[in-house]
Amino acid sequence: MNIKQISVFLENKPGALYAMTGVLAQNQVDLRALSVAETKDFGIVRMIADDVYKATTVLKEAGYIHSITPVLGVAIADVPGGLNRVLQVLTDAKVNVEYMYAFLGGKKADHAYMVFRVENNEAATAALAARGIKTVEQEEMDTL
Repeated sequence: MNIKQISVFLENKPGALYAMTGVLAQNQVDLRALSVAETKDFGIVRMIADDVYKATTVLKEAGYIHSITPVLGVAIADVPGGLNRVLQVLTDAKVNVEYMYAFLGGKKADHAYMVFRVENNEAATAALAARGIKTVEQEEMDTL
């Protein structure tokens, strides 16, 4: 139950992010989620795209260094404490959350979506499923 996150390494300078997203836009790649982590000299853009193959192909052709990482997409009840419930399940299963960020999913108003990078995707998925929490699969990217 993984989705594929694309991580792109960019120089931390004006216009670098604009140029990269321009390449994706020109090639009709739709982004579902995006996070930027930076240092003084470079940044890491983490993103979920509707078409991973197309996104990575155009990035490679444009000269961008990137990698693919399996992450979890989780549907979270859009109520106070919804995220806390998911984190409690992961804590109980002794699954460490390395990082997380919001995920676009506007068609289903009763859920928020988060991307989780965890130590053990299989343990996290099993623990969440046991508590009735839905994870999102790569094939669902076009429908969210």
